[in-house]
Amino acid sequence: MRVAKKWLALLVAIVLLAGCTNGQPADEAGTENESQEQQVSIEAKPVAAAFSSSAVPGMKGMLENDQLQLYVNEESGEIAIVHKQSGEVWHSNPVGRADDTLASGVNKDMLSAQLRLDFYNSFGQISSINSYTDSAAHKQLKVEPIDNGIKVTYQFGTAQRTVEDLPMKLSKTRFEELTGQMDKAGQRALLIAYKENKETDVYERNDSALQGLQLDRALQAFDAIGYTEEDLIQDAAEHNLSQTKPEPRVFYASIEYRLDGDSLLATIPVADIQYPDAYPVNMVTMLSFFGAGDAQEAGSILVPDGSGALIHFNNGKTKYPAYQQAVYGLDMTMEATEDANQEQKVRLPVFGIIREDSAFLGIIEQGAAAATINADVSGRLNSYNYVYPSFYVVNKGDVTLDANGQRRTLPKFQEQPMQTDYTVRYVFLGKEQASYPQMAQYYQSYLQERNALPQPLEKSENTESTFYVELIGSISKLKHMAGIPYQALEPLTTFDQAKSIIAQLEERNIKKLAVKYAGWYNGGLDHKVPSKVTVDKGIGGSSGLKEFIAFAEEKQLDLFLESALVMANSSKGFNERKQASRTLREIPAMLYPVDLALNRRDREKAPSYIISPRYVESYTASLLKGLGKYEPNGIALRDLADLLNSDFLKNKQIDRVQSEQISVRALQMIEEQSLQMLADGGNAYALPYVTHLTNAPMTSSKFKIEDETIPFYQMVIRGFIDYAGTPYNLSTYTNERQYVLKALEYGSNVYFKWIYEPNYSIKDTDQNDLYAVNYEIWLDQATAIYNEVNDFLQLVGSKRIVDHEKLSEGVYKTTYENGMYVIVNYSTSQVTVDGKIIDAEGYVTGGDRS
Repeated sequence: MRVAKKWLALLVAIVLLAGCTNGQPADEAGTENESQEQQVSIEAKPVAAAFSSSAVPGMKGMLENDQLQLYVNEESGEIAIVHKQSGEVWHSNPVGRADDTLASGVNKDMLSAQLRLDFYNSFGQISSINSYTDSAAHKQLKVEPIDNGIKVTYQFGTAQRTVEDLPMKLSKTRFEELTGQMDKAGQRALLIAYKENKETDVYERNDSALQGLQLDRALQAFDAIGYTEEDLIQDAAEHNLSQTKPEPRVFYASIEYRLDGDSLLATIPVADIQYPDAYPVNMVTMLSFFGAGDAQEAGSILVPDGSGALIHFNNGKTKYPAYQQAVYGLDMTMEATEDANQEQKVRLPVFGIIREDSAFLGIIEQGAAAATINADVSGRLNSYNYVYPSFYVVNKGDVTLDANGQRRTLPKFQEQPMQTDYTVRYVFLGKEQASYPQMAQYYQSYLQERNALPQPLEKSENTESTFYVELIGSISKLKHMAGIPYQALEPLTTFDQAKSIIAQLEERNIKKLAVKYAGWYNGGLDHKVPSKVTVDKGIGGSSGLKEFIAFAEEKQLDLFLESALVMANSSKGFNERKQASRTLREIPAMLYPVDLALNRRDREKAPSYIISPRYVESYTASLLKGLGKYEPNGIALRDLADLLNSDFLKNKQIDRVQSEQISVRALQMIEEQSLQMLADGGNAYALPYVTHLTNAPMTSSKFKIEDETIPFYQMVIRGFIDYAGTPYNLSTYTNERQYVLKALEYGSNVYFKWIYEPNYSIKDTDQNDLYAVNYEIWLDQATAIYNEVNDFLQLVGSKRIVDHEKLSEGVYKTTYENGMYVIVNYSTSQVTVDGKIIDAEGYVTGGDRS
């Protein structure tokens, strides 16, 4: 049992949480008639109040700096933060929760909780316990000082014993033997506790009568005669039963609070999450209702869905699912769905609440890779609008066994808990900063101070914006010889053809180019893992690559040679039994390609495999070594900044947090070679190392509960990283006007993905997503789009976005650091803003450059 030594003395004859199975919330963990001797209590060292305030009655002042004060209720664990400048008070739990007429049962209790633990039983069923129902209500928490802060420790559950501590059956002889040793009170208790079955001469336990006081009397009767666990086992064996004293279900967890300037740091130490081996904790949820807004308040919830989204307080969307997304997307070793996941990923580990006169921004500093962001509005479970993080502690999978024609599914758990603490920084912002643009600026400064962004771009105004073009060298294609099918490489864009495309772009006065070249080595686009580097001969071979790199240097364009390092898209040269990540079912983790027509994964095609994180660094080293003789100036990362996966290989587990650390080390290896990096996706941990991003999030998932999509991601990275969204020719935009407007609003560059050969060259390949990629059919349209976008973007150069607002439905204004602004109108009707007429699907620009 994972229990710290200091708790061992407390765990004597403990049974916890009646009714805490079958996936239902735990009932209250004690009863009114429990004796004081049966309670397991945590002795709390008194913490002297340092100060007090009428703004937080009933709470003690514990911590203070020049910006904040922290108060705590030592009986409930509730905290409050006073923001000195504004006088705003932020509570961990809603002040008026007792009057909430909507919430009931466990939902009512959760309003008073600071922690929730979700745990599994041996059948894989999940249950929940919370720090109010199962700890504070039984006076089982303590508040104590720690270095630069305080710590609140919760014990979930009591020392109450249950009916399972009594034998289920007793023979008549055994019953008479036991009652013969008891006094009259004990004999009376057993006559109530057991009913005689005269047909079998067996006394059977009368569970319906064993509640409250009667249960206590029966237990005392057995205790008085020294009835032991060995006696229980023997009595069960006499009736061919298997019965032992129930394993105690007592859990512990704690939150540490510290003040740091304008922030509250809340940490759940993973070592303090103590649980019985039989009941592993799946997730821990922190401060679910911190800063929650009630049904009368105006405000919004900031969620990091894709580019960012707002959920307005009290929006009435209770018939739609609540918001829930994993930070950095799904772990492919846990992926079970057959449907293609079309939602945007969470790239930044942030969330927040925006009120009319104040706001808080939550930044996950530890455990982001194990985190899920949750949010909901009033009217579903309670009368509050709230957002909070949950963190995985132990993951679960299912193993199906076949025996004698019968199938049985058993749970399989992660061997060790996540190797990280869970820390969230709550930043408190006054009235002047209570908006998502100000929150984005704060987060940008926060990252910059911690060297978590690259150096600011030096691109000045009146410099052309970047035109991103991805060229695909070769792909694997099914061919036939004498009627016999075989796979061979099909060149789509040779090095010489790539030069021709670039020359044609330059002829159209597009000179600021960033060229991503994919499918150039080890067997084309779905290349073999880079244990070595062999340039494909069909597109020009080694000599052709050297000439292409020299050509790029002469033209002063940025060239990025693309590679995958997290996914093995070809099984050739890859031993999936040794090198693939393992799922909890102990099978290699694989991912089948998507059938776009059915929006499902096609299991008739060859899968890709998830490379175990333990091989990522060695593959990175091999790739860098292979590139060394060509001396390119850039590398394109298909998946290193986009995907994050675990490996559940038995006795060699790498959890997702450790996988993030491995990805960072691989990025550092590339940086040490002075290579520029262009990456797809752009998860937060990769931002310090990349200079360019493609497929950056340009929208949210537009979940039904969300009200607005915002460019929060762009407001964070612009001025430090050049970026573009998805290629226009493979995007979901129905016309170029919408694409142009989005590029202007989000400060994004133009991006196309092309091949030189005709589109039919893709036929009979697995690349069914490349359906409109021949460059010739797009060249004129790409030039027109670029020129229109560039006319404005060159006026703002690499300046940051400092403001963004929705003016009306479909009309948005973006203001840049130098005073320039653009107002875009996505609607199909003309609008007037500040006396300026904006055509349908049009825009206006303005501002005085400073």
